[in-house]
Amino acid sequence: MLYFILKAAISGLLVALISEIARRAPGWGGLVASLPVTSLLAMIWLWRDSGDPERVAALATSTFWFFLPSMPLFVALPWMLRTGLGFWPSMALGLAGTLALYALMFWAAPRMGVRL
Repeated sequence: MLYFILKAAISGLLVALISEIARRAPGWGGLVASLPVTSLLAMIWLWRDSGDPERVAALATSTFWFFLPSMPLFVALPWMLRTGLGFWPSMALGLAGTLALYALMFWAAPRMGVRL
């Protein structure tokens, strides 16, 4: 249990750090947020927990395939905000669109021979 709390604390501190950087300098916050730090931490935790290279490889592959449908959010969200749509409606629409694209990926990936 202590190990789980340590993992959660480190991961949570990372998110808090990114939000503080973004508050002071949005460009730098965007750079740090775009780094695959969360994915890398997940791979490190998985490796430490399992020592299984195939599981880590599968996580990395799945992360790539699910990154693709999340990309439109980062185009649509700023556009909606800049056209005057409020923050929460923009977030809701962006999230709904991303979830729809994730569902499409779950449907399309096996048909393309991709194992998630």
